[in-house]
Amino acid sequence: MYESLWGFILALMEKITTLKHYLSLIKFSHTIFAMPFALLGFFLGVLDEGLFQWADLLLVIACMVFARSAAMAFNRYLDRDIDARNPRTAQREIPAGIIQPTQVLRFVWINAVLFMAAAWLLNPLCFYLSPIALAIILGYSYTKRFTALCHFVLGLGLALAPIGAYLAVTGHFSILPIVYGLAVLSWVAGFDIIYALQDEAFDRHYQLHSIPAALGKVRALQLARGLHFFSAVAIILAGMLLAQRYVQVGWLHWAAVAVFCGLLVFQHRLVRPNDLSRVNLAFFTTNGVASLVFGLLVIADFYL
Repeated sequence: MYESLWGFILALMEKITTLKHYLSLIKFSHTIFAMPFALLGFFLGVLDEGLFQWADLLLVIACMVFARSAAMAFNRYLDRDIDARNPRTAQREIPAGIIQPTQVLRFVWINAVLFMAAAWLLNPLCFYLSPIALAIILGYSYTKRFTALCHFVLGLGLALAPIGAYLAVTGHFSILPIVYGLAVLSWVAGFDIIYALQDEAFDRHYQLHSIPAALGKVRALQLARGLHFFSAVAIILAGMLLAQRYVQVGWLHWAAVAVFCGLLVFQHRLVRPNDLSRVNLAFFTTNGVASLVFGLLVIADFYL
């Protein structure tokens, strides 16, 4: 009896360890970047339709998790040889031998199928568009091999979050979630350029394409600032459209805008061309907080 119990505990611990490895592989905590905007798109759809359904909300969250898991795992699979050569990424799960490439590829397929299944349960339009969404978010991993515009493809992938969530509820397109999508696209492209500053020399050496490798650190940071300025403008424009279309926008909404824009400014004060020591703080913490606070406060403003 005790041997069976001990065997069960060991097997359970092994499964938990394996789960931790996969969550680390896909950087599950970074789902926070796009999830609040997906929820924002969902609740915009609820405002339009006047009907909230828990099943739809859970399916939208599932779509986000499955799509992002597939995209991140595929990126790790495709870049495994590149990661092995880069001292910054050599300890990732595949080059370190923690997870085998075939296991990761299987994980990608499972999540892609689950994403399409969840889209099918939402409505026909989401299902028909799901292969296009997968082509964008999986195709991003190839782009650094031939274009410095790879950051914009990543931004486009995350920009689908508010648009797709709105479609999940309404089954049709609308200008407001598209404006939020544009804000996300420029926001993500900007902070991905900042993150890519760390690999400028490596990318040049191995003939990989990125904005920092193409333009240098100074001009790359200038472009990132311009993109974040555009993102702030789009966020403000979305608030004005929201006020015209639905109800009077309250102080919570404009507080959310102020926090989001303020954190965009703050992250650019953290990073200098000759000092990249705080890139991770700018990339992970600042943007995660900006997205979470903005999404939650704007949704709260809808109902308060």
